[in-house]
Amino acid sequence: MSDTILCQMSETGVVTLSLQRPEVCNAINEIMVAELTATLAAISQNSSARVLILTGSGDFFCAGTDHQWMLRGSKAGPDHNFEDALHIARLLRTLDRLPIPTIAHINGPAIGTGIGLISCCDMAVCTPNSWFSIPDTRLGLIPAVFGPYVINKIGSSAARRYFLSTEKFNPTTAQRLGLIHECPPSAQEAQNQVDLWVSELIKNSPHALTAAKRFITSVEHRPIDDAMLSDTAHRMAHIRTHEEAQEGLQAYLNQCDPNWLAS
Repeated sequence: MSDTILCQMSETGVVTLSLQRPEVCNAINEIMVAELTATLAAISQNSSARVLILTGSGDFFCAGTDHQWMLRGSKAGPDHNFEDALHIARLLRTLDRLPIPTIAHINGPAIGTGIGLISCCDMAVCTPNSWFSIPDTRLGLIPAVFGPYVINKIGSSAARRYFLSTEKFNPTTAQRLGLIHECPPSAQEAQNQVDLWVSELIKNSPHALTAAKRFITSVEHRPIDDAMLSDTAHRMAHIRTHEEAQEGLQAYLNQCDPNWLAS
């Protein structure tokens, strides 16, 4: 039983993972980092899990790193702080590389590391009361651990602005920057968007979804050279012979559900 997160899985394999520290706006501390990492690792090994939804309890998505944890770190030595940072880095990598599709359902403000969590998800939708900020430099810090994921999402130009100015930005700006995909005008419509994504995702081949995620990670920021051509051809040749590809094609031709929907 976790003290900082709530994890539930439906009969269809939809996992809802909720940050559960509403008394501190779901700020992340060392316990939450450990529990999130362990839970995500378990989900990645669960063949019944099809989709992950990450959200927060109460009125906040995530207020970033817990200030009391940061204060304790400021009084510790470099080795201790290195280990703390490495634990967060491993959490973010685990989320970023999760083999199933991930949806960030942002139910309120997201700050600092909270934006890092969003940046590691495949899809993101927020409620109208959400806002975003990366305040590290105002605290004398830099967003080093989660920064690479945010930069991949919003680009270096936007990162230069928001990492340095620490200004807040609203859902419309977050969507324009590419941090989130949808910002509907009500909380119910945000939930409807999550439900729509889930309904579409579970129609797809689990193996192909995992392969597609790995493909995107492999080819982004790489030149389309001979090595790329060979890599992509090998991926296509491999997946065409996979049992789910054969099942999917036969189901399409026979106008019936593939086995991952019928089971």
